[in-house]
Amino acid sequence: MEELMKELIKFQSERDWKRYHTPENLAKSISIEAAELLEHFQWQKEYDKNEVVDELADVLNYCFLMADALDVDVKEIVLNKMKKNAIKYPPKTDLKD
Repeated sequence: MEELMKELIKFQSERDWKRYHTPENLAKSISIEAAELLEHFQWQKEYDKNEVVDELADVLNYCFLMADALDVDVKEIVLNKMKKNAIKYPPKTDLKD
C-alpha cells in the first residue's frame, strides 16, 4: 500500500496537480468516476471487464489521493470503519443452509 501511495504522489507531483487536488475537487472526481463505472452496467448485464477495471482504478486513485489530501492513513480508516460496521451489522448466527 505504501509503495502504491508513493507512486500516486509521484505521478501527481510530476504534473503539479496537488494544487488542484483539494478534498472538494477530489470528492467531485470520485463521484464522476464512480458514475462512469456505473455507466458500464446501465442498460445491460454484459460489460467489458477491461473498461470496468480502468474505471475502478480511476475511482481508487482519487480515493487514495483524497486520503493523502486529508492526511489520513487508508488502512487505518478502513479498519476503523470495519469495526464500526461490525457493531452496526453483527454476524448472523442463525444462518440456514
